[in-house]
Amino acid sequence: MTVTPAARPEVVTVGDADELGRRAADIVSEFVEAEPRGVLGVATGSSPEPLWAELVRRRRDGLRTDGLTLVALDEYVGLPAGHPESYRTFVRDRVAAPLGVDDDRVVVPDGTSADLLAATRAAEVHERRIADLGGVGLQIVGIGANGHLGFNEPGSPFRSLSRVVELADRTRLDNARYFGGDPRAVPSRAITQGLSTIMSARHVLLVVRGRTKAVALDAALHGPVTESLPASLLQWHPRVTIIADREALGAS
Repeated sequence: MTVTPAARPEVVTVGDADELGRRAADIVSEFVEAEPRGVLGVATGSSPEPLWAELVRRRRDGLRTDGLTLVALDEYVGLPAGHPESYRTFVRDRVAAPLGVDDDRVVVPDGTSADLLAATRAAEVHERRIADLGGVGLQIVGIGANGHLGFNEPGSPFRSLSRVVELADRTRLDNARYFGGDPRAVPSRAITQGLSTIMSARHVLLVVRGRTKAVALDAALHGPVTESLPASLLQWHPRVTIIADREALGAS
């Protein structure tokens, strides 16, 4: 992947989760109105939750979201179909259905097989499906406390495409709250869009909440662009909007 210097990301500071949801939804609404059948990249986790809630409210008020195609950033490897903590379940039940998007326009990598070869093939299929769609128009992302983007952990190659990755101990610990508080219950592998895949989106919207993300966000915004902090690569994207609460921007 070739990167060239880009404009500094636009940073929007918000006071609380509701304001974050509104400001992020303004950007998604603008995208939907311009591209009613556009490709929206979907992030899971807690930070974007106010965005999804606000979009549902706006749909009730007339925003047409049913023509979108939703593309997931990642999926755990080895969770059975229908597992409540799989990202397919999350995207289908908490984003697609409330926004009126049919299941056949929900694109999530198939992580149901724990077999490494099968998961690798599923990652390749996910990459091809994104390419066949013409790429992602607006990609929503979060940032991990260790600076990961998607499930691209520190050390991930900037040229990486969708692939199977080993999850860092910190990531499994952070996600243990979704698995009864037990990090050992969190799958050790995931399929993720690669950093090059994420960077191919025309517009990236990073939403960040909470003090635990402050150090990583500060480094991503102001530190060197380095594979040891994957989110720092966003400095090189031509169009990035960051919406973050004051706690997340506390180190800036």
